[in-house]
Amino acid sequence: MSGHVYVVGLGPGDECHRTPAADDALKRARHLVGYGPYLARAPARDDQVVHASDNREELDRAHHALRLAAGGESVAVVSSGDAGVFAMAATLFEALEAQGGEECGITIVPGVTAMIAAAARIGAPLGHDFCAISLSDNLKPWETVLQRVRAAAEADFVMAFYNPISKARPWQLGKVLDLLREVRAPDTPVVFATAVSRPDERIAVVPLAEAEPGMADMRTVVIAGSSATRSVPRAGEGVWVYTPRRAGAASA
Repeated sequence: MSGHVYVVGLGPGDECHRTPAADDALKRARHLVGYGPYLARAPARDDQVVHASDNREELDRAHHALRLAAGGESVAVVSSGDAGVFAMAATLFEALEAQGGEECGITIVPGVTAMIAAAARIGAPLGHDFCAISLSDNLKPWETVLQRVRAAAEADFVMAFYNPISKARPWQLGKVLDLLREVRAPDTPVVFATAVSRPDERIAVVPLAEAEPGMADMRTVVIAGSSATRSVPRAGEGVWVYTPRRAGAASA
């Protein structure tokens, strides 16, 4: 009898942002599969088997989960944020296609992705049209990253950048910020949201002219405003950032 794979988004960090559906899927699974630090956010019961692997072993992880499920096991593949946003859901279907089709049940369980959590912390920067772009060139050419950023900037989207920087590619976010400065005004708000909802959360809002790569790490999502995005003073200190829903809204 075939088993079932649940691909589970754990949310941005704090378990308060993990959905009841995600908790239910984790309870149903006998096997927990994923990147080690993510599995640490979903502690296993004594009757569950944990299969931890490295961050760059996504496809092997997906094949392993499908093999377990084809043998009758219930499996939860965990991702941070939402499993369908730059995460394991797409990889699972890539593995499924490679093996020629479905041999088990599959359920994708949504989660709160980083840009949504970050936007809620700072206001409503995603209030009008926006897009999400991963700056990692591990799975696509760097030229493609730049083409997409330029196209989105020229179309005046708010942009959420995932995977903005790492030890292996410390220069790429700087290139993207330089590109944005060619298109956007110097006072465009840029949000650096790091480790949202975790104990070491750090949020900074700076004008594009002052945005620096050193403000981000791999736990950061960067949100660059559109020409309509603006700031409102916050009680105490800091600002709220929002993008009006109505295109062409007059500036305050």
